[in-house]
Amino acid sequence: MAEENGETKAGGGKGLMIVLIALIVILLLAVGVGGYLLVSSGVLNGQQTEQQVQKAEAGDSNEMYKTAINDLVLNITNAKGREKLMKLSFHIKSTEPTIEKIVEEYKPEIVDAVIAQISSRSSEELLTVGGKALLKEELMEDINNIINEVTSGNDDVKRNNVKNILFTTFVIK
Repeated sequence: MAEENGETKAGGGKGLMIVLIALIVILLLAVGVGGYLLVSSGVLNGQQTEQQVQKAEAGDSNEMYKTAINDLVLNITNAKGREKLMKLSFHIKSTEPTIEKIVEEYKPEIVDAVIAQISSRSSEELLTVGGKALLKEELMEDINNIINEVTSGNDDVKRNNVKNILFTTFVIK
């Protein structure tokens, strides 16, 4: 009986070795296929990535220009449906030198986008850090869309040039 047990243990070791070798071969094949896909998609062979294209759209300049939207007073509701007042002011940071003129000329469109974004949220959501961050992102996207649309005929104004929104007044009462 002892001999039979010894033979069983030795046979189990060979099976384990075959499984390990098979797993190593499969892993090497997976790494090879993944590398091939990365090279063929252009990520590893020097072609432009999406981030580089976006950077080229908005210019290579590190200079930032600011303009302000001041003292908007808005009605918002809380979760219980009670109305509250909100006072909001913010700066728009952009790579476009003429951003102040563009914002002044198309201020009604921008204010309308701000009102639409604020109206779709409750006061509780806007008071959270995450809610403010989400509002910033969506305002930046909306303002970029407005500026892209109104300056589409002007090749001097680069697309997606608004890079940040900075809240200077954010009061809910």
